Amino acid sequence: MESYKFKITPDDKGVRIDKYLADNVPDVTRSSIVNLIESGSVIVSGKTVAKNYKLRAGDEIEITIPDPVEYEAKAENIPLDIVYEDSDLLVVNKPKGMVVHPAAGNYEGTLVNALLYHCKDELSGINGVMRPGIVHRIDKNTSGLLIVAKNDKAHKHLAKQIQEHSFTREYEAVVHGNFREDSGTVDAPIGRHHTDRKKMTVTDKNSKNAVTHFEVIKRFGKYTHIKCILETGRTHQIRVHMAYIGHPVAGDDVYGVKKEKTSFPGQCLHARKIGFVHPTSGEYLEFSSDLPEYFQKFLSKLNNIYG
Repeated sequence: MESYKFKITPDDKGVRIDKYLADNVPDVTRSSIVNLIESGSVIVSGKTVAKNYKLRAGDEIEITIPDPVEYEAKAENIPLDIVYEDSDLLVVNKPKGMVVHPAAGNYEGTLVNALLYHCKDELSGINGVMRPGIVHRIDKNTSGLLIVAKNDKAHKHLAKQIQEHSFTREYEAVVHGNFREDSGTVDAPIGRHHTDRKKMTVTDKNSKNAVTHFEVIKRFGKYTHIKCILETGRTHQIRVHMAYIGHPVAGDDVYGVKKEKTSFPGQCLHARKIGFVHPTSGEYLEFSSDLPEYFQKFLSKLNNIYG
């Protein structure tokens, strides 16, 4: 258990306490700070306060950070849509709504829980007990293909391909608006949002380069069906990049259009194709998956409306 104490100077007067602590307590996110405030682990001059409390000169803050809870992901008998499997790896078609690996507040029902049941102890351990076998991720509300490594050798080989941008990842999406061009590239660095730590944003501060290529598949007036090819693989990359250029993904409740008039059955983003060099055979393998039913129905609806 760790604790930190701060005395507020006139320079920090008026700053929200959650922001101040997120900026001054090492290795703790703002959302974690909010949880600590709400649980009573933050005391200001002898009293608990709300997360939006504005600091006063002379305030004495004490924050107590509990030790992390040891947790190991458990096997669960959850059906998997396995596109390919051998002794080194699996290619899995993840449904919309499934989280890839356990995290705080969400320890069950994830892809990792299902993999542990299916693969037993045959998963790479590079990413630890919470993310065994996971080489790369896709968002909870993004459907489609991702690769899982069964051993450390395969994991390292595949991770190197991703790092060197030789790993094929193609997505399909329906986005808002109509493009002037038939294809293009978004080259804009992505990092954590400066106020909402759960979101990503295009920024030059504490960011990593991010490149997304896109091609128009079909135009539907107010919407466009596109293909996206990832050159890099940043968190929420396609969703952030499309929103950045004014074409947010349809049904995206984080970066998308607020209070969309059309009723969306889900976020219209699907990891359609994946390709890589097999870590043992050296053969290039490529797999694709059909668009999920909700996605196809939405395209049919748009085709009926816009032709």
